[in-house]
Amino acid sequence: MTRLLARLRTRPRRGRRLRPALAALTAAAALLLPAAAIQPAHAATVRTCDPQGVIAAGDYTIQANEWNSTAQQCITYTGGTAWSVDTADFNLSGGAPATYPSIFKGCHWGECTPNSGLPIQVSKLGSAVSSWSTTQPASGAYDVAYDLWINSTPTTSGQPDGTEIMIWINSRGGVQPFGGKTGTSSAAGHNWDVWTGQQTSWKIISYVLQGGATAVNNLDVKALIADATNRGSVNPSHYLIDAEAGFEIWQGGQGLATNSFSFSASTGGSTGGDTQAPSTPAGLTVTGTTASSASLSWSPSTDNVGVTAYDVYRGGTLAGTTAGTSFTDTGLAASTPYTYTVKARDAAGNTSAASAAVTATTAASGGGTGSGCTATYTVASDWGNGFTADVTVTNKGSAPTHGWTVSWTYAGSQQVTNAWNATVTQSGASVSAANLGYNGAIAPAAATQFGFQGTYSGSNPVPTLTCTAS
Repeated sequence: MTRLLARLRTRPRRGRRLRPALAALTAAAALLLPAAAIQPAHAATVRTCDPQGVIAAGDYTIQANEWNSTAQQCITYTGGTAWSVDTADFNLSGGAPATYPSIFKGCHWGECTPNSGLPIQVSKLGSAVSSWSTTQPASGAYDVAYDLWINSTPTTSGQPDGTEIMIWINSRGGVQPFGGKTGTSSAAGHNWDVWTGQQTSWKIISYVLQGGATAVNNLDVKALIADATNRGSVNPSHYLIDAEAGFEIWQGGQGLATNSFSFSASTGGSTGGDTQAPSTPAGLTVTGTTASSASLSWSPSTDNVGVTAYDVYRGGTLAGTTAGTSFTDTGLAASTPYTYTVKARDAAGNTSAASAAVTATTAASGGGTGSGCTATYTVASDWGNGFTADVTVTNKGSAPTHGWTVSWTYAGSQQVTNAWNATVTQSGASVSAANLGYNGAIAPAAATQFGFQGTYSGSNPVPTLTCTAS
């Protein structure tokens, strides 16, 4: 699955509300689920093969949500919160998933389930807990993931504009989340790899369970939301409006099933009333530097319940999270001063004040220029009047980059409509793409990727790129 793995590193995660013929539209034109498509679950078994079919399941709703394929998919609901993908044989080799069949509670694109308790302002979230048992076939390419939506207002009938939080409890076939891996976390009592990315109008943060699982029991979702808030991915004044759990499928899919699912959220202190923050970390010290890294250590903080993690900040940017009292920040520029602080965090999401700051100055690079980069452009998918493209930026220098810019001029009528992992601007036929805050530093011989979606008429030739690193 190496080819699939490489193609999924920078694919757009939203748009799955769009049918393929509408894929070039912006997220603001996301498909609204028609009320007439909802099938009440009066009988013990309800089945739908409608790509946008919806089945009511008490306080939950099950959605087929096939958006990037015309292959047949059928969903069967057997009562309670149990449902399965009984017909599917997708065969995508890359790009976005074919479908995201899922069960949800809350308000999804204006369709709201009863008795959800949502929306809840993030700052007032007292408890959010979920259990989920799944059946996962041994073949195919898919993920098994929650999709939580945060919006700036309590309701929206279209694309939420705050944050998409994905919680991957497992995956198969080499698929990976949108964006890039930016750290790890021990939130909610589990070990996670953390991936972050930026869409045109919302942030994405994904928690990937290390080792994977087929079920979670009483997962402390609030702790993960608090972790995302501490990382700057969630605005605490925004609202949790929707919680989904399902399967993004690229290949296969038949046999995927939810055996049982529950999600509950409430305001107040129902998590046990722990509102005490840990003590401020003391003794932050620089223990060593190289031309591209800085190592730190500090004394442990104390807490009435227990410290679960330390967040290390480089200036105002989260550099990483660790469960211990030491950390090495990598990918830095040579002969450059960096200022660091550390905050302690407990399982309830309470965060300490920042430690006293220290400054680490990296060593000289040994004479390497470190200023060169190259960029390659690949059309990932093309449907006649629209396309998606991937660009790989490689550091050809001998020292890490501070940042990079890729530019090109189209020979045709191509127009960029949205992008991820870069800030992309277009004036006429000229396009410029610049790194975001988290992917400007590239180690020597390493690479990063960004991508975008566009429209065109006539031909869609690949342009010649110019890459400049600083």
